[in-house]
Amino acid sequence: MSKIALITDTTADLTEEVIKKYNIKVLPFRIIYKDREYKDKIEITPEQVYDELPNEVPTSSLPSMNDMDEIFTKLKEEGYTHAVAITLSSGLSGISNAVKLVSENHENITTYVCDSKSISLGEGILVEECGKMIEAGKSFEEIVNTLPSLVKKSHVFFVVKTLEYLKKGGRIGRVAGTIGQLLNIKPIISIGEDGKYFTYDKVRGRKQSLSKLLNIFKEVTQGKKCDVYVMHGNGYKDAQGVYEEISKLDSVKSIQFGGQISPVSGMHSGPGLVGLAFIEKE
Repeated sequence: MSKIALITDTTADLTEEVIKKYNIKVLPFRIIYKDREYKDKIEITPEQVYDELPNEVPTSSLPSMNDMDEIFTKLKEEGYTHAVAITLSSGLSGISNAVKLVSENHENITTYVCDSKSISLGEGILVEECGKMIEAGKSFEEIVNTLPSLVKKSHVFFVVKTLEYLKKGGRIGRVAGTIGQLLNIKPIISIGEDGKYFTYDKVRGRKQSLSKLLNIFKEVTQGKKCDVYVMHGNGYKDAQGVYEEISKLDSVKSIQFGGQISPVSGMHSGPGLVGLAFIEKE
């Protein structure tokens, strides 16, 4: 009889409650300063990262191959026959390929790696949906066949206070840079089919960007019902305001306040991120 494991990484921003409920194995990214290194979410908090940004902007690295190898070894010991790994977008990280490589060394576990083409709770939504399918007794084949359609039904949009940190982290892709900062242009950023950031729309000023974020959600979800998450990176007050406005909309089937994004995501976006992740349900 098959036993299916579920693997993800710390950028999925799942709560401890969800991780325990579905027995999810979580790979920590690494945050690297000049003289020290931390495991994302385990050895460092988002607040510590934001506090340190004026002094030093760290770099990040994939979860170690050793961490990945250990997870697959433990899965074998725990009697798992199959594994589904849902990872941060391949357009933002090499983790998908790394997990595939390590899984090939563990042929006794049949593994499917799903590139979320997303980040934060856009990735986390997919992990939770997969957990529900495993809990419901869906077969490995059914899950593998369903996940690509769920990727297409999930969406992420976010705004940041400054593009400075996305630029420093090399994650800015097609997002407008220096000129936009000079003009106080605030892009509403999403992730394209290639898994990379792009400017979905842009406005001038912080207040207008939050309002535009709300309007984009209304446009994209018109005639649909969605499960929604609101998250932030050291931008609690603004995120709470967006949460309250979105809660009133007919397109919202359920909504949760997802809280702080992971430290490794926060170091790339900088303080002040407000984001939406949602998946079409009907």
